[in-house]
Amino acid sequence: MAIAMERGEVAAAAAPAAADILAMPSNLSFKSLKPLELREEDLLPSTPVGVVYGTLDNGMCYYVRQNAKPRARAALALGVRIGSVMEEEEERGVAHILEHLAFSATTKYTNHDIVKFLESIGAEFGACQNAMTSADETIYELLVPVDKPELLSQAISVLAEFSAGIRASQEDLEKERGAVMEEYRGDRNALGRMQQAHWLLLMQGSKYADRLPIGLENVIRNVSAETVRNFYHKWYHPKHMAFVAVGDFEDTESVVELIKLHFQEKDPVFEKRAYNELPLYHVPSHEEPRFSCFAETEAGGSAVVASWKIPSRQIVTVADYRYTVAEGMFHSALNQRFFKLSRQQEPPFFSCASVDDNLVRPVKAYTITASCKEKGTLEAVESILTEVARIRLHGFSERELAMVRAFLTTDMESAYLERDQMQSTSYREEYMEHFLHNEPVVGIEYEARLQKAVLPGITATEVADIAHLLKARLSCIIKTIEPRVSVTVKDLKNVIAKVQALEDEGSIPPWNEEDVPEEVVENKPEPGVILETTVYEEFGATELVLSNGLRVCYKPTDFLDDQIVFSGFAYGGLSQVPEKDFLTCSMGSTIAGEIGVFGHKPSVLMDILAGKRAEVGTKIGAYMRSFSGDCSPTDLEIALQLIYQLFVTSVHPGDDEVKLVMQMTKEGIEAQERDPFTAYVNRVREINYGNSYYFKPITVKDLRKVDPLRACAFFDSCFKDPSAFTIAIVGKIIPEKVVPLILQYLGGIPSPSEPVMKYNRDELQGLPFTFPAGIIREEVRRSMIEAQGSVQITFPVELKASNVMEEVHFTSFISKLLETKMMQVLRFKHGQIYTASVSAFLGGSKPSRSSDVCGDIAISFSCDPDSAWKLVEFSLEEVARLQLEGPTKQEVLTVLEIEQRAHENGQQENVYWLDRLSRAYQSRLYVGDLNTSFQGQDQWRDSVRSSLDEVAMQRALCRILPVPCAQRHTAVALVPRPSRMKAIAGLLNSTTVSRKLVIAAAGAGMCVFMLWRLRQRRVSS
Repeated sequence: MAIAMERGEVAAAAAPAAADILAMPSNLSFKSLKPLELREEDLLPSTPVGVVYGTLDNGMCYYVRQNAKPRARAALALGVRIGSVMEEEEERGVAHILEHLAFSATTKYTNHDIVKFLESIGAEFGACQNAMTSADETIYELLVPVDKPELLSQAISVLAEFSAGIRASQEDLEKERGAVMEEYRGDRNALGRMQQAHWLLLMQGSKYADRLPIGLENVIRNVSAETVRNFYHKWYHPKHMAFVAVGDFEDTESVVELIKLHFQEKDPVFEKRAYNELPLYHVPSHEEPRFSCFAETEAGGSAVVASWKIPSRQIVTVADYRYTVAEGMFHSALNQRFFKLSRQQEPPFFSCASVDDNLVRPVKAYTITASCKEKGTLEAVESILTEVARIRLHGFSERELAMVRAFLTTDMESAYLERDQMQSTSYREEYMEHFLHNEPVVGIEYEARLQKAVLPGITATEVADIAHLLKARLSCIIKTIEPRVSVTVKDLKNVIAKVQALEDEGSIPPWNEEDVPEEVVENKPEPGVILETTVYEEFGATELVLSNGLRVCYKPTDFLDDQIVFSGFAYGGLSQVPEKDFLTCSMGSTIAGEIGVFGHKPSVLMDILAGKRAEVGTKIGAYMRSFSGDCSPTDLEIALQLIYQLFVTSVHPGDDEVKLVMQMTKEGIEAQERDPFTAYVNRVREINYGNSYYFKPITVKDLRKVDPLRACAFFDSCFKDPSAFTIAIVGKIIPEKVVPLILQYLGGIPSPSEPVMKYNRDELQGLPFTFPAGIIREEVRRSMIEAQGSVQITFPVELKASNVMEEVHFTSFISKLLETKMMQVLRFKHGQIYTASVSAFLGGSKPSRSSDVCGDIAISFSCDPDSAWKLVEFSLEEVARLQLEGPTKQEVLTVLEIEQRAHENGQQENVYWLDRLSRAYQSRLYVGDLNTSFQGQDQWRDSVRSSLDEVAMQRALCRILPVPCAQRHTAVALVPRPSRMKAIAGLLNSTTVSRKLVIAAAGAGMCVFMLWRLRQRRVSS
């Protein structure tokens, strides 16, 4: 946890405790840590622990820390205590516009040269260079390589430019308006409208209510450069700023000197800026609850949101920390109850969660959100309020609290074990929280001992008392969200009165707890034996072939001391299913998952796993079925037990369980059918894949044809035969401890009497799909509340079997090149989009060792609907230009650098090596020797990288994509369906003869409509 307060606010009364921790031996186990001996009134350390912390002469704070994860990288940030709440009416949106302009042009950089420079050193736009604006602050972040001496200095210089050198000329502003408008438009979808409505309810009566960071459309389109500059000069003062640098530095002193060099270089600019104190804007409380019955025709289902505002609380003393722990325990215990309620017969909601939500500086909120069936919002509200009232009356049981303590202890132990392996970005966030939100930074060793001191003493009564803050007369906001309103404010008031009456009478019974088994596996299986062992010293892995035919490969690493990741796969999936059974079998994972695939109901399994860090998930795809998960090394036995249970459990669906799953699925399908974007995505798939049954969306009509028993039987058969599976395990593995567990639970999986779904990869059936032969352009027109536009341009790809793996790498490189160029052309040049993505899909072809690979490359972006086809032409022109002229040398070097930096980062992660192992087993080269596959992976990548120059990239563009690209592609645009009155008005602007015809038709239509309305009145009267 990060914990901080304003400098100088507290004395150093707790400093000795922090010093004791820093002097403590660093190799102590978590169990060996002794609780701190502190009184509740004792102050927490006031100075950030483990970081060089100071203030420049101009007033700017800085934080510098050495951290080697990831290697040769630095996470940098400039935080500014200025957000949208500081804006005047004519400035609404300027704080966010300023953030955009920073990357566009400064006194040293123009025309998005900052973006180009950062990408040239491997810091990809979006992933490694980004910014965000909220109501109270603005943060600029970079993740850059520092393996060359000049790179860190240049990156710090960029952030120094943001602090004082943003140019904000009229020309710069005009270029960026389109990108900001597209972000504004994207925020006006169903989710954005719902969030805005709730924000207004929460903030009513304060300036925050009218200061959403995205701003007003009128301001975005028309604000002057002078207004933007005035806001910048008024508020961007070094006393409102902090700089954070965490990375793989040789020393911190030289980094501090670079910070001083680049930021104090801006002092002549800062000296011209008057210092303005930051005002604190009040958010009023209210006794009367506020209600909203929100109708959202594009909503992804019905939902309820209930919030209770409370003042933000500074964490200064041990008592403050104790209270935050109790808050966390309250939400965790309440969420356990909500989960169990969602899994009972006739549940009041499908899902429900309670969170502690930091809103703005003066207030936070306890917020409970539930998704429910259509016309079920009133029942969901009643259930939520009843459960909170039940806690006020009866509290939590000791068993519930024991489970929550176990969860918190497990999380803290994991953080402590990995304290020397934290990502630099995590430290960056922690120090930024210290500066912006006054959260103490005490160090993980101190906090682990502090938690050990306070957690055992927090009583069930203390946790339950928090429920008294969730009363209707304590700044309560309740909102229902429905496609069509079925609930009124009066209904909500009646529910509140009903629950209050039941609570006053004491008529709400205590919570009824389920019986929970002690173990995941009640009877341990007989261990298997090892038939064959192969050690691959080249990449540090060992392969075991077990007596039941299961193949297991494990690789010990030291990246994280509290992580093991694993995955298993077998060939054969939904492509083997006859078309008539496809819908039923495709529902197998959904139905079985809700019932329980690990031998227990999900609600029971949650209790069994309390305090354990082990998770397993399943997936059934076209050509493979698989499972994957992660765990703590101490809980590997639990994870392996879950895998064992997956193979030995037969899922038997009951009527009530099936009814619930089908209802949830039906609601989900109906929600998707209301969503314009889902309709657009579905149409893109239909066009690109020849209306293949595999890619068709499921409908409510289809759902009625699903056979739940057959669906669960198919799921069972997918995970029945261990001899079909290969499992890879990577992480903090001690073979002497792990191998016996592998033999016990993986080797103990029984073999079926006959092979079940055991397929040869070369004999799998391929999916029936064909990309269109020529050009298809289509508009998907949907009714929308707010105009939204999206575009996808898709090109077919066919990679020849003779050198398919090299071509896969070439496809990846040209996709990244195209993505970079689309951003440069559509955003930076034309200013028409916010972001663009280019993705390659190569998963449609069966995994044969000898067949060609078919797929596609898609360019996707959202935009102004009126600009969609113009941007399609710009995109096609750029792809055609690249095919004709090729990219520049620098563009190729940039793509290579981005790939190389991602590769370097990946090599330091367990998931990277898990993926390497899995792909090696699935490689076309694999015929039993994993080393050959590993060598092939490296050789393919090295071969492509070494050959990739401007000419090779141009040839790849022409070889992999159609030439000319404009002659074979699909382009689909999502645009609003015009209203009938707009359509008539448009026709009226045509020729005179046409107008007469239209007027006549419109008149006839109006007469028919009026007669119908008259008849309706007569019938109803």
